[in-house]
Amino acid sequence: MTETTGENGIRLLDAAIQLHPKDQVAIVKQEITAGTNLRIDRPGAGASNVLVQQSIPAGHKIALKKIPAGAEVLRYGHKIGVASQAIEPGDWVHSHNLVVGDMSRDFNIRVSQSPGDRVSIDPVRTFSGFRRPDGRAGTRNFILVISTVSCSAQTAQAIADHFTPELLAAYPHVDGVLAITHYSGCTMPPDSLAYQYLERMLLNLACHPNVGAVLYVSLGCEVMQIGPVLQAAHLDIPVLTIQELGGIQKTTAAGIRLVESLLPTVNACHRTPVPMSKLTIALQCGGSDGWSGVTANPLVGLVADQVVAAGGTVVLAETPEIYGAEDLLTMRVVSQLAGEKLVERIRWWQSQAALLGFSLDNNPTPGNKAGGLTTIFEKSLGAIAKGGSTPLMAVYEYAELIASNGLVFMDTPGYDPAAVSGQVAGGSNLVLFTTGRGSVFGGGLAPCIKIASNSRTFTNMSADMDFNAGDILDGVSMAVCRDRLLELLLQIASGESSKSEQKISRQMEFIPWQPGAML
Repeated sequence: MTETTGENGIRLLDAAIQLHPKDQVAIVKQEITAGTNLRIDRPGAGASNVLVQQSIPAGHKIALKKIPAGAEVLRYGHKIGVASQAIEPGDWVHSHNLVVGDMSRDFNIRVSQSPGDRVSIDPVRTFSGFRRPDGRAGTRNFILVISTVSCSAQTAQAIADHFTPELLAAYPHVDGVLAITHYSGCTMPPDSLAYQYLERMLLNLACHPNVGAVLYVSLGCEVMQIGPVLQAAHLDIPVLTIQELGGIQKTTAAGIRLVESLLPTVNACHRTPVPMSKLTIALQCGGSDGWSGVTANPLVGLVADQVVAAGGTVVLAETPEIYGAEDLLTMRVVSQLAGEKLVERIRWWQSQAALLGFSLDNNPTPGNKAGGLTTIFEKSLGAIAKGGSTPLMAVYEYAELIASNGLVFMDTPGYDPAAVSGQVAGGSNLVLFTTGRGSVFGGGLAPCIKIASNSRTFTNMSADMDFNAGDILDGVSMAVCRDRLLELLLQIASGESSKSEQKISRQMEFIPWQPGAML
């Protein structure tokens, strides 16, 4: 209940959230109009009033005290930038008076002395999954039709589209026939990063725990020749080549026959109880706002800690979106090597920015800024909260197979479809995806649980959102929300459809990271 302090008066704790005692700013819960008085109650220091100078949108920052020009501005108790001009108490703090400032970084590494303290397998918590011969477990049971090049994408999609829900009703343990298509595979140097990443992704997807069987569809003349790759990996997987089979129609017919022959075998794999330790969860955010780092991301961090405590794996990513907050990871690594590898990846992004003439502070999108995020430092501090508090066990390059348990990091771009594609190719069998503005990314191969940072987005996009972290702003405790989200996670891992999976057309949003030149 709001407590007023005279005309247009309101308590700070009712109107805004100060995330750390050192912060000179607070995040407003709802729009506050100019002329409103905020009463700030400080233990042992009495009460003071701040007059709101401009109308401030929900999720944005208000200054609680005077900040001189050039002074650091703190949120979460960490620097998010510097004041580009003098900021008065009650001012709206955003791009017009806050800039990132000096972006040079000094990287500190501290090895955790007791990396295993938080890890204790809980034999009670299980989900109903598909056990695979290599010891991993799937949350879904798909047949994949993978195009090796954009030229074969239409054919791969036509093969998958043939297998409608009505046709698959006779195979209740098959979750679908899914086409993996993309817009690359040719006109790329064979020694480039783009080629390396795509080859790695196409190969690793065939071994994904959510996959029961796979076939490839190639054109024949493309740069990405999958045959030698499969031979080198000692994998006997069919490849249909359009140029050899005589065109799209003949290849589509051959693909349908091949999938029909695979269905009985894939359907023979049933769901059985599987320990939570078999979960590998991609942690992701997109369309973030000022509340993402207050509600949804810290909530996911608490769930991540629970999964790690049960022996599972959580995969943090988006290297440009930990920039400025990387110390929160490098200061809790289990080895010097892991810390150095993370720093090396950050330095690579710094060099790319210098080479190509862009700034890492360009990362907050117009939507992020409209939602209250001003600088990359501020965005990173909120984004990194998804990783929870456990030690960082390992650092992986893009789309590498993930072999470690616990919290790991994968080097990816900040563009979430490309980032998730890499995390899934690495073996993630579930995705926890937070959003403030309302991302509609759905994945496909790994079920994607969408978590809204605020009640307005959750209500407005109820057909796309699975969980409302905005309840935290309404007084529901983090612990209660953590338990609810963990329970939902296990239900969806066991076969309950996420909102993204309830869409009429099931398509894998597969976007390989393609750095470098196109020939």
